[in-house]
Amino acid sequence: MAINFFTENISYNIKNKLILKKWLKQVISSHHYILNELNIILCSDDYLHEMNLKYLNHDTLTDVITFDNAEMPQQVEGDIFISIDRIRDNAQSLSLLTETELHRVMVHGTLHLLGFKDKTAQDKENMRKMENHWLEKLEI
Repeated sequence: MAINFFTENISYNIKNKLILKKWLKQVISSHHYILNELNIILCSDDYLHEMNLKYLNHDTLTDVITFDNAEMPQQVEGDIFISIDRIRDNAQSLSLLTETELHRVMVHGTLHLLGFKDKTAQDKENMRKMENHWLEKLEI
């Protein structure tokens, strides 16, 4: 039942780790999933771009890639890779704090592990509603 934070090829200090872990555990349990292990890995644009090419065959920059490693239904075991470069750029263009955008992307990746999609317009709308719902519950 662990949530772990890592960095790859960057230096970044995630603030309020214990609060974020508790929050993400609440997201998971409220959807009736069991947490096995969730790894959140912050990295650079270059690192995530290489992963996007290698694993998804997408030649684009992205803010997040989620890998679901669960072997059983209703369980969370996965890796969420987040480009801190994209987070900073997106936060600036949206006039948000970097941490606020980071939290949105963390919960976005977690929601993917809970079965939420974002390919269609309706899916994107539902995903955004869930992100906003959980961001409102984050008390930092």
